[in-house]
Amino acid sequence: MEKTLSLENFELNQLQDLVLSGETRQGSWRRKQLNALTNLLENHEQEILNALSEDLRKPPTEAFFEIIAVKQEIKLAQKNLTNWMKTKRITVPASLRPAKALVQPDPLGCILIIGPWNYPFSLTLQPLVGAFAAGNTAVLKPSEHAPFVSSLIKKLVEKYFQPNIAQVIEGDGNIAASLMTKKFDHIFFTGGESIGKKVMEAAAKNLIPITLELGGKSPAIVIDGANLEVTARRIIWGKSLNAGQTCIAPDHLLVEHKLFDSLISNLKASINDFYGDDPINSKHLGSIINPSQFNRLNNLLKQAKNNDQIIYGGDCNESEKRISPTLIKIEDRKDQLMKEELFGPLLPIMCINNLEEAISDLKSLPKPLALYLFGGEEKAQEKVLAMTSSGGVCFNDVVLQAGIPELPFGGVGASGMGKYHGKAGFDNLTHYKSILKRPFWLDLKFRYPPYTLDLSLLKKLIG
Repeated sequence: MEKTLSLENFELNQLQDLVLSGETRQGSWRRKQLNALTNLLENHEQEILNALSEDLRKPPTEAFFEIIAVKQEIKLAQKNLTNWMKTKRITVPASLRPAKALVQPDPLGCILIIGPWNYPFSLTLQPLVGAFAAGNTAVLKPSEHAPFVSSLIKKLVEKYFQPNIAQVIEGDGNIAASLMTKKFDHIFFTGGESIGKKVMEAAAKNLIPITLELGGKSPAIVIDGANLEVTARRIIWGKSLNAGQTCIAPDHLLVEHKLFDSLISNLKASINDFYGDDPINSKHLGSIINPSQFNRLNNLLKQAKNNDQIIYGGDCNESEKRISPTLIKIEDRKDQLMKEELFGPLLPIMCINNLEEAISDLKSLPKPLALYLFGGEEKAQEKVLAMTSSGGVCFNDVVLQAGIPELPFGGVGASGMGKYHGKAGFDNLTHYKSILKRPFWLDLKFRYPPYTLDLSLLKKLIG
């Protein structure tokens, strides 16, 4: 189902002209688009679930949360839109009065949204919520690696929105590259670091601002004080969700030596509780997106097997692109499994002496999108917050921080730039225009040449 559509008939001007007409500045216009997006979700729920099942074999429950995520985003925007849109009055220094200073939220224009394949529906449409709330138009480029979802998004957007409001362009990486030569007003990209660099390079040629939602090797640290049964359940859930293809999934575990054996026992039990004695055939476990990603993970798995590192799991089904949740013992960060983000159900586990060692280790590495700590007291949590840098932090759980629309979501350093969700998404896709209004009736001559005002008096006037 690969698309190689031409962009010859694509007209960016019609989407930008609508914004410059002033129409999209109205709250009524923005609410109308958000309402249309709500109708799209509610009227086509089963089609969305079916498409996600076709592309990623997502269980209905996991797939449903892609719909819920967008609905929550819309609900929050609708509730707060009036306040977000308000022009704010700024205090004017006495030396510049009489005057009125304002900050006015302005739409940026037309936003190019390039979606990923791991959550191909929600992570393509969630940024659209922020774009509409901020009064922008948008062009969506869904991932070609999730062809059923991509095709459905195109069909539904064309049904619910006029082409000068939102369009969908399907295609491969060449189409995305061609789109990025256009002078969009912002590019919003969700995906991997290597492609993110190309997006940044392309955007720089036209000085287009960008948001990069990337990923990285998000660690989960387990120290004394953790409830190991609950910890294991939450880690296995987060690691196996969407077959491990989640940008904020725990990539690997750093576990205190004395907890290792007990934690492993609980991790094994959780895998069996969730997926039965034969996880590879569980209907609750998704598939790897395509043969390329499956082969990448399978090669890592084969190497771990050859090195006798498999603690538990390790089963594969190549025809269905499935890999069972797998626990792998590693000795240090030189292991091949620690070279790049895994993005699959392989869980490397490394022992540490204490939290201080883990923190010292993390300081030398690229900043992850998420950092997880299980156990420890308040002081341990404060130490993690003060001495590490990551896109977000979650204590005693995983992944759920992304489910709170009010919490800004985004990376730092190599894990991304720019935030979205809720007000952060509105701010990210808004230009806050500074405005100063002054009357004609007071025009003091001392501001103009020839300058005759004594500097000591000037200092008193300006403060």
